Amino acid sequence: MSMKGIAATLFGAEDLRVVDIDLGELAPNMVRVKFGAGGICGSDMHYYRHARTGDFVVTSPLVLGHEIAGEVIAVGSGVTSVAVGDHVAVNPSRWCEKCVYCHEGRPNLCENIYFMGSASKTPHMQGGFASVFDATAAQCVKVPADLPFEAAALAEPLAVCLHAVRRVGHVKGFSAIVFGAGPIGLLTMLALKHAEAGSVTMVDVAAAPLKFAEELGADQIVDLSKGEEQLAALAEGTPFDIAFEISGTAAGLASAIRTVRRGGTVVQVGNLAGGTIPVPANAVMAKELDLVGTFRFGEEFFEAVELIVEGKIDVLRLVTAQYPLSGAPEAFLTALDRSRSVKVVLTA
Repeated sequence: MSMKGIAATLFGAEDLRVVDIDLGELAPNMVRVKFGAGGICGSDMHYYRHARTGDFVVTSPLVLGHEIAGEVIAVGSGVTSVAVGDHVAVNPSRWCEKCVYCHEGRPNLCENIYFMGSASKTPHMQGGFASVFDATAAQCVKVPADLPFEAAALAEPLAVCLHAVRRVGHVKGFSAIVFGAGPIGLLTMLALKHAEAGSVTMVDVAAAPLKFAEELGADQIVDLSKGEEQLAALAEGTPFDIAFEISGTAAGLASAIRTVRRGGTVVQVGNLAGGTIPVPANAVMAKELDLVGTFRFGEEFFEAVELIVEGKIDVLRLVTAQYPLSGAPEAFLTALDRSRSVKVVLTA
């Protein structure tokens, strides 16, 4: 049976429309999900503002959204792991499980990955900001019926942060500095706290998200809008063991390299602008730094769901606004205003 619905679809820079869709027949081994909630991600906002994020360029209409959860309303033949009525957090990654990276245990680097709401391939991979959407059974992770869909949807960004922390290795007792106090920065802070980091300092250019970071438990905040003297003093006094660059800016990466101690680690989490950027690369050599990239996540998605279900990380503390799916264009404008929002979530 085909099914009609609506979807928040990007047609070009700042041209997001809620349009009608028709999913058609449900394919074998697929699951049809009724939208419950979806978080607006930084990459969604990059797509909205510029019709691209990093090197991924929108060249045809793209349904956005990859932080999603909902209720199973139909299952295709061959599906046994979920049933109609189940509530699920949806992993936007559909890994091939056949390529060399999947075999190496690094499915986030899968050569044939289908990642919902991404323009990294052509034709683009449609996302989950739709009243109904299809996913494979493997993408659907069951959650308790009493867990808010809004919490289940945020398993995806939490998984990104758990993977970033895991890329460092041992963090217990170490001092960390995080550049960028948006949702990913804040969740990275919570992931670091969960991993028993010694201290976490949050850096940003805006006062509002830093105040939020302080309320969530940051040990120290640095407001760069007031100048870089405080940051320079911290770096000269006791440099940090680990720096997470999450702002997605060349300036952020340069600061991360400067503020981490000799022999320390810099983790690039933020999606930097496409092409080449200027950074103090010689310091990577002179300080013998480990410069680590981190991209999406692998098995951490299942860990993120577990942490949320068990109440060990309260992701709902980040949610500052909710809009119905039909109000997606207005929701994006709110999400872009960092003075009044941290995490904006779409609901059914």
